[in-house]
Order: sequence, then C-alpha cells, then structure tokens
Amino acid sequence: MIFGKIGVVGGGTMGQGIAEMLAGKGLEVLLIERTPEKLEHALEQIEIGLDKQLEKWAITPVEKKLILSRIQKVYDLSALTDCDMVIETVTEELELKKELFRRLDEVCPERVLLASNTSTLSLTEIAAETSRPERVIGLHFVYPVSKIHLVEIIRGLKTSDETFTQTKRFVEETIQKRGIQVYESPGFVTTRLICVLINEALHVLSERVASAEDIDSAMRIGYDFHYGPLEMADRFGLDSVLAAMERMFREFGDVKYRPAVLLKQMVRAGHLGTKTGQGFFRYDKDGDRL
Repeated sequence: MIFGKIGVVGGGTMGQGIAEMLAGKGLEVLLIERTPEKLEHALEQIEIGLDKQLEKWAITPVEKKLILSRIQKVYDLSALTDCDMVIETVTEELELKKELFRRLDEVCPERVLLASNTSTLSLTEIAAETSRPERVIGLHFVYPVSKIHLVEIIRGLKTSDETFTQTKRFVEETIQKRGIQVYESPGFVTTRLICVLINEALHVLSERVASAEDIDSAMRIGYDFHYGPLEMADRFGLDSVLAAMERMFREFGDVKYRPAVLLKQMVRAGHLGTKTGQGFFRYDKDGDRL
C-alpha cells in the first residue's frame, strides 16, 4: 500500500505536530477541526512553529512554503474519503473518540486505515464501534512529534497482521521513524512510564526536596532528557496528565498510579501548562519558556 494522502482529525498540539511532520515528509495532509476558528488557529500555530525553525536555520523559506502548501483545511469528515489513512488526535475522551470512529467508518471506504493517537484509552473498545475493527490501529506519537523518532503501534484485539504490517511500513519507510509493536494495555509503554516519573517528580517538589527548576535540571543534564519531567507535564497539559494517571489508577488499582495531590491542585487552579501560559513554569503565547 502506498501512502500519499493522510487525514488528521483534531488540530490541538498533537494534531498540529503530526500534520506538520507528515507535510514535511512530502505527504498531502487534510486537517480537520470542529470549528473553522479552531482550524485557523491550528494553522497559525503550525506557521509559528515553522517560523521558529526558520530563525534557527533548520528549514528554508521554500521548505516552509512547501510544508504549508501540503496542509489542506477541510471542514467535513466526508472530505477524507480519498485518504489512505486517517489519524485521530481529538481530546482523550472515550465517548468522543467512539462517536468519531463511528462516523469515520461510515464515510471512509474499507481500504482506508483508521488510526488513533490515544495514549491511554482502549483501542479495542474504539475499534468495536466500526464495521472493520481489523483495519483500526493505534499510532501513538510522542511529543514533540517532529523531534522524537518513535511511534508506538498499538494492536487492538482484532487488528489484523496485514494492518499492522502496512502501518509499520508507513512509520518506518514513509515517515522514517522507529515503530515499536505494543499490545493494548492502559498507558501502553511511553505514557505508563513517563506518568510515573512525572508523578514522582511532583512528590519530590511537594516534599521540598528541590525546586522545580533544579528537579528538571537534574533529569535534563543527568539523564539527557530533552525536557525535565515538570516541563514535560506542562507541555502535555497538566489536565491531560491527571486524566491519564486517574485512568491508569482505575485500571491497575496500583497506588503508584495515584495522582499526586499537587497535580490535582494545579489543575483545579487552572494552571494547565503551556495551554494556559502557567504551569510549573511560565510560557508566552507561542509556548516558549519565560
């Protein structure tokens, strides 16, 4: 199967990153959001990100223009019918994703692969909403999408070998990232491990063992992390981290997944990270640390 046109449903942080990365690999991208205003905002954020790369000489003006030209704004799911694959990146709410997959199943031909970027939800349950669960698969990209060369390829209960093989070829040959096979389990590999690290960093901070800055410096410098665990949480969105922790705590019943009190307090205060400009650190409107 040759992949040339990919639909991306959801223009949030992950959707923006996935759309930009795909377009940078030469693929035609159809990006869709719930409202025209959100879609315009997503394209603005993609352009801001490209401008930052321009400033660092990471891309040329011609490359920026080419990437933007490959991202097409669409306003209805029916526009995705001629895609080779559709990647869903909407909010981590099970009922929302199930409804979306029901609609995608109705409008997309049988040949189209339906992929979810979910980090914690049951792919089997999502796939069960369609008439082709064997053609549904998980593609969990890690933030920041353009810089992290890893994708978790998640198999639901009925995901076929053919679907997995085609998807792995897409990941490793078309977009040139490393794909790892993951069987369905809450949090998969990356979310399950990183959330425990973030939660422990929150305990260390609340116990006043070290400051937020020093905790992050310890992990960035000491273990060569791109971001420290607290800034990572800010960039994921503290509400998203809390939701993932609560879901894994319910599923596993293990206290190591119980969210730190400080995390709940931050979310209740509305300090959600880069999306609100304030988390454990402060950020400007472009998501840069202040």
